[in-house]
Amino acid sequence: MTPETIFSILIGIGLAASVGFRVFVPLFALSLASHFQVIPLNESWEWVGSTTALLILGIATIVEIVAYLIPWLDNLLDSISIPLAAIAGTAVMVSTVADLSPAITWALAIIAGGGTAAAIKTSAGTTRLASSVSTAGVANPIVSTVETGTSVVMSALSIFFPILAIIVLALILWMFFKVFKLFSRKKQIEA
Repeated sequence: MTPETIFSILIGIGLAASVGFRVFVPLFALSLASHFQVIPLNESWEWVGSTTALLILGIATIVEIVAYLIPWLDNLLDSISIPLAAIAGTAVMVSTVADLSPAITWALAIIAGGGTAAAIKTSAGTTRLASSVSTAGVANPIVSTVETGTSVVMSALSIFFPILAIIVLALILWMFFKVFKLFSRKKQIEA
């Protein structure tokens, strides 16, 4: 495996993790990066860097960010966004992976890309649900802002510093694990 292939996989995994926080932010970042030729995409995915795709993804990003700031709407979006995140995570992985056979590319995209995005989205959705229950939705815009910021940072890191993005992803997963462990202990104590 060449260094370019390894970096393309790291970029894909980082962007897939970012999809777990916001579906359209990393797609828009990927579109920008492709449009300005920062990273190459697979030939069949070069359309992502087109001006039309850039505009559509930019508008979708703004709509998604604003929608997540509305407490009742954010929970509704969470109910449909897990499958969307898995699909988008798979797509960003397929679009960035270079120099692998189609079978390996798709297997990697579904498992690493879609799986990472779905795992992050599920964890983030659980966090928002806990926020909704414990604060009656008052803290949800704060949680949403943190998620959007994390998605922006992860997208930028994935494109410009993919190794650092993977380290940050590991830290995020570790933090999610610690939070779930804490909630599990609280539930055991209450029971």
